[in-house]
Amino acid sequence: MDSKRKHLELIQGVVNRLSNNSFLLKGWSVVLVSGLFALAAKDSKPLFVYIAYFPCIIFWGLDGYFLWQERLFRSLYDKVRSMEPKNIDFSMNTSSVQPSTKSWPAAVFSKTLIAFHGGVLITIIIVMVALWHYL
Repeated sequence: MDSKRKHLELIQGVVNRLSNNSFLLKGWSVVLVSGLFALAAKDSKPLFVYIAYFPCIIFWGLDGYFLWQERLFRSLYDKVRSMEPKNIDFSMNTSSVQPSTKSWPAAVFSKTLIAFHGGVLITIIIVMVALWHYL
């Protein structure tokens, strides 16, 4: 039973790191987009607003990748949880649970990521329209 607990702790550690990476990505996304808005307003150069699309889309895809990996490791956790202790091999390979887990594009377009990154994207569009109107 001790080996099962250790294996589950290893998997949970990976899930925690993936979750932390996702949180940091969201923060960096907001900081970079806000900084580009500040540069666009300071110099009255709307080009910086166009550049804001790049980190928004890249971070959205990367955040989706982390969410997908987190889901895979949660599925692996469930699989290990139900295994007999004698069958524990400390494998961190998620390929055995991949067919039963939603794909990376499904994670990118999950409700939570659409709400956050879609909100950032809509903000960029609003700022872009506002700059067109005032320039």
